[in-house]
Amino acid sequence: MAEDLHIIQGTKAEQYETILPQIKALITGEPDLTANLANISAALKEQFGWLWVGFYLVKEDELVLGPFQGPVACTRIRKGRGVCGAAWERAETLVVPDVEAFPGHIACSSLSRSEIVIPLIHNGEVKGVLDVDSTDLNTFDETDRRFLEEITGWIFTS
Repeated sequence: MAEDLHIIQGTKAEQYETILPQIKALITGEPDLTANLANISAALKEQFGWLWVGFYLVKEDELVLGPFQGPVACTRIRKGRGVCGAAWERAETLVVPDVEAFPGHIACSSLSRSEIVIPLIHNGEVKGVLDVDSTDLNTFDETDRRFLEEITGWIFTS
């Protein structure tokens, strides 16, 4: 596949339905995790224009910053801290309509207003998280959860 994306306007679902097969094509057959995480981050940022899209990977007892698109970010996050650490600890997707209302939120960027974090689960263990931040309140919903969980499900099977 050429490394150009077809970016569309439309409903959120239509945008996902267009970008998902492109992401799948980018990562299918590519065994390098870093390359795949980088391309997923770039494709999602390009399509949706969110503030920050990226990955944190579990290394010993912390999440460590991985490939991302957006402003500089927190480098390390402990289990249970902030939205990312909570999603890791609970092994479940967290949709946060207003980060200021989330107990213990870590403000890597003061511009972040809402967030979704999806754990990367492989063989029953959380290996990292996909973190997406928006400058607007209430950006993320069940549509984002469904499609982003689908994408993260491909990461260790590509």
